[in-house]
Amino acid sequence: MSEPDLSHIPREARAFQGRPAGLVSRMIANAVDAAVVGALLLAGYLGINGLLFFLDPRSFHFHEPVPLLTLTSAFVVAGLYLGVSWALVARTYGCHVMGLRVVGRRGHRLRVLVALARGAFCVLFPIGLFWCVVNPRSRSIQDIVLRTSVVYDWMPRAHEPTVVSVSD
Repeated sequence: MSEPDLSHIPREARAFQGRPAGLVSRMIANAVDAAVVGALLLAGYLGINGLLFFLDPRSFHFHEPVPLLTLTSAFVVAGLYLGVSWALVARTYGCHVMGLRVVGRRGHRLRVLVALARGAFCVLFPIGLFWCVVNPRSRSIQDIVLRTSVVYDWMPRAHEPTVVSVSD
């Protein structure tokens, strides 16, 4: 068997390796990431209530979440989750599931500030994702402004993928 036959990338997907990701793949990855953020928020809520129970079990009752605090927490947790994931390994869990990687202009991993800015931008302006439908390179508003790109990359290690330059 030759080395290409032993690849962990399915034959059907090999042609897409390094190419820009489309809307459907990105939406599915975003849905998985939203579930991860929801689980983190639920864990935080249960953790706070567990601590309150530990401190005073006799008068314990579950506290109702404050809507403004919950929404603010959701935005902060989502932005940090996205930004830190992109800065450290160039992909979130949703990107990992869908075989996507977020890269900078020359196909390298994002710098920390760019990754955090992209995370905040994606959380505050999620509708910008739909621009990838009309953009010839499948780039969202966030990608255009921050000079990033989302590409198909099934490699499990945090390597620097070989992609075409994304400069505009």
